[in-house]
Amino acid sequence: MRTGMPVTAVFDIGKTNKKLLVFDEYYNVVREQVIRFDEIEDDEGFPCEDLEALGRWVQEQFGLLKKDPGLQLKAVNFSTYGASVVYLDKDGLPVGYLYNYLKPYPAELQNAFEQERGDAAAFSVATCTPLMGHLNAGMQLYWMKKKKQDLLQKVAHVLHFPQYLSYLLTGKMMTEMTHLGCHSGMWDFRKNRYHTWLAEEGLIEMLAPITPGSHAVNVKNEGTGELIAIGAGLHDSSAAVIPYLQRFPDPFMILSTGTWSISLNPFNQTLPNATELSKGSLSYLSDTGLPVKASMLFAGNDHDLQVKRIAAYFNSSPGFYQSVMPDRELFEGLLSGLPAAGISEEVAAITSATTPARFRSRDLQQYRNASEAYHQLVADIVTQQKTSSAMVLGDGGPRQLFVDGGFCKNELYMQLLSAAFPQMKVCAATMVQGTALGAALALHHHWNRKPLAAALVQLMHYSG
Repeated sequence: MRTGMPVTAVFDIGKTNKKLLVFDEYYNVVREQVIRFDEIEDDEGFPCEDLEALGRWVQEQFGLLKKDPGLQLKAVNFSTYGASVVYLDKDGLPVGYLYNYLKPYPAELQNAFEQERGDAAAFSVATCTPLMGHLNAGMQLYWMKKKKQDLLQKVAHVLHFPQYLSYLLTGKMMTEMTHLGCHSGMWDFRKNRYHTWLAEEGLIEMLAPITPGSHAVNVKNEGTGELIAIGAGLHDSSAAVIPYLQRFPDPFMILSTGTWSISLNPFNQTLPNATELSKGSLSYLSDTGLPVKASMLFAGNDHDLQVKRIAAYFNSSPGFYQSVMPDRELFEGLLSGLPAAGISEEVAAITSATTPARFRSRDLQQYRNASEAYHQLVADIVTQQKTSSAMVLGDGGPRQLFVDGGFCKNELYMQLLSAAFPQMKVCAATMVQGTALGAALALHHHWNRKPLAAALVQLMHYSG
């Protein structure tokens, strides 16, 4: 038996960066590889993932890990971005392309889908997601049937993206809960089963058996004879929740920030109503198949656009905001405008997940400098975030709010957010490779008998 370091590996696949992370038994990263692949064009000339190059890389790296004399590979898992499916023929080979979820969706096709369903609002309530074209994996299947009939005739199986990568190593076809429950438009949350439209369209036979996110298939290392647990793979946002659940027993809400700010309450299984859905609320499925109420806000994108406007107006460098620290006088003045202090419905209103903050319509002439304008921008974003997050807090709500991603490093944002949620302990959370760590932890019980370290997630408390 090999005496190398016992490790687990995760292939963490983002839109831009593809990572291979190797963790030891204490979940320290002992090896990391980052690679990018040039996009190719699909059959209509739209950019898409080079699935062949990616699959070849995954298989090559898996082979190298198995042969490495310094490692004892115990488990492998995957995390990928959502809203992506792979079509396979009867021999298990890809058909067509991994079509990009950003690809424009034919308006007439979405209208036809809504008319066939009879009540678009009721459909969204059942599937806990608005209809968003290719951002719904199910709508991709519908598009394939209606627009790519020649290709569809060759399709025997449909796998979600991470399950395809798992299939490359195991030969087993699975449908994992978190991708199925990621605004796919395929799952009826209220009946806890596939929505009937998939059977009506003759598509359900192509889907693989459903499995929880903790499931693994054992494959043999040809060189050593040892078994390696290969996970089914997870949706990236859902994987990122797992370290928090492992670390903190008391209820909490996560605010994951980046281009999108996503509020997740793993302890709220309430399903969103039609009004909440229209304002950016939805439900995910956890790796155990339970609903997780969430809300989305395009806050990071809004922030970046308005920072550019401020920088241009005040002739400041594009990165001026990175050195802006909370000004106590300005800070105190802004507190009166936060929701916790009584904000008007007009200011806090959100009509959709992409509704920009009020700052977009503010006249920059009223500010003395870029710092003052930036204080107002962040206050407006936090005001809107309060309204978005309120949809997922639930009755009684958790008393802890963990913020990760870009905004958790923004001192002004964190202090204003803490003031907006005075009933909660607001903390900036940091962890090493959170998405990959979550995917690794999902398979912990398959190979690792050591207790989890308390330092997996580190917190910094803020008070407004």
